[in-house]
Amino acid sequence: MTAMTLPALPEESFQRVLCVVAHPDDMEYGTSSAVARWTARGIEVGYLLLTRGEAGMPNPPEETARLRVAEQRAACAAVGVEHLTVLEHPDGVLVYGLDLRRDICHEIRRFKPDVVLGTAYDVETPYGFDQADHRAAGLATLDAIRDAGNQWVFPEEDHEPHDVRWYLVPGMPGSGATHGVDVTGEPLRRGVASLEAHGEYLAALPQHPAPADFIPQFAAMSGKAMGVEHAVLFRAYDLQAPPEFGTGDEG
Repeated sequence: MTAMTLPALPEESFQRVLCVVAHPDDMEYGTSSAVARWTARGIEVGYLLLTRGEAGMPNPPEETARLRVAEQRAACAAVGVEHLTVLEHPDGVLVYGLDLRRDICHEIRRFKPDVVLGTAYDVETPYGFDQADHRAAGLATLDAIRDAGNQWVFPEEDHEPHDVRWYLVPGMPGSGATHGVDVTGEPLRRGVASLEAHGEYLAALPQHPAPADFIPQFAAMSGKAMGVEHAVLFRAYDLQAPPEFGTGDEG
């Protein structure tokens, strides 16, 4: 049986996207190519980083934090992101809990996105066990989306409750992806440039491949799932769609 081609994410249904990740550079491993496409189409994209990434290099933490935030700003510029918020939760020991949920909820209510893009919170991934900060960030983001729409959760907030339409998590071919974004051409080029902006950080990682060598390879694999040259895939959840129930014969 021929595999079904994944549909394009319905970009006409949103105008503002908030991307929530744990560290500087987390957006740049492919996903930023989709961001480049969105900003070029007039969609406003904001990044919320939960840590400054200070535990990611052998330099003293404060020095590393300054460097990594500066590189993140350059990465944002490469894909047209003007709204960057960086929190100061501790890198490497990010804790899932009410404080983290409250901070993410605050940004959702303030930025009022149609889409929140988070990270997966699975322990195991196709590349091995996921890093603890990624899992904490992903789960807290999922819960904060619901928190943001409930006036009785974190009622001390200055901003009104806000309901998000779409929740996205990066996906992979054959691993539950439901939709894709065609990033062929300029969006892919800008996505590669956004990871290249983390030059000093990448130089500190032994044997890290050049972004131009591996980002297009992964995008090409994802493109096959959409029937295009290069793509970024997502698991997309329409949080305002009516629930689906079983459609089998009930006898």
